[in-house]
Amino acid sequence: MTGRWLIAALLAVQAACAVFFVSDIVASVLGLQSAPLSWQTRELLEIGAALGLVLGLGLGAVLLLRARGEAQAARESLRRAQGAFRDLIDERFTAWGLTPAERDVALFAVKGLSTADIARLRNTSEGTVKAQTAAIYRKAGVNGRAQLVALFIEDLIDLPPAPVAPDQASSA
Repeated sequence: MTGRWLIAALLAVQAACAVFFVSDIVASVLGLQSAPLSWQTRELLEIGAALGLVLGLGLGAVLLLRARGEAQAARESLRRAQGAFRDLIDERFTAWGLTPAERDVALFAVKGLSTADIARLRNTSEGTVKAQTAAIYRKAGVNGRAQLVALFIEDLIDLPPAPVAPDQASSA
């Protein structure tokens, strides 16, 4: 919270400095007369205004560097999370005993591709993909794509698995 107040105060000082310089230029251009200031006072005001602008520039640079560092940390965190999710998928596929072809199909299914798209990408028939997805669902103990995806979502959000209804347990 202190950082926000510091930034707000510095922005206010910068705004006042900018108004000072701009109003001085506008008054000169329009020929407006103001109460005369001693040259020492005027110089002190200009030095203060210049310092305020320089401080704002420095703070802007510090905040930019900090934001870039935070963005890099977020990218790294996302990269680690993606790697962890990929490891989770591999662990599940291994535990289910999926063949390499079934792994490919399952991964495409989890990504949301249609049966036709999977067949086209794998250069096989839709019938082959349907047979492979049926084998994947059987090995994973689920009834369809939604339940397959739900297994991974549950792992991601770290919730206990939803209880299986008695009629679903007998058909699995």
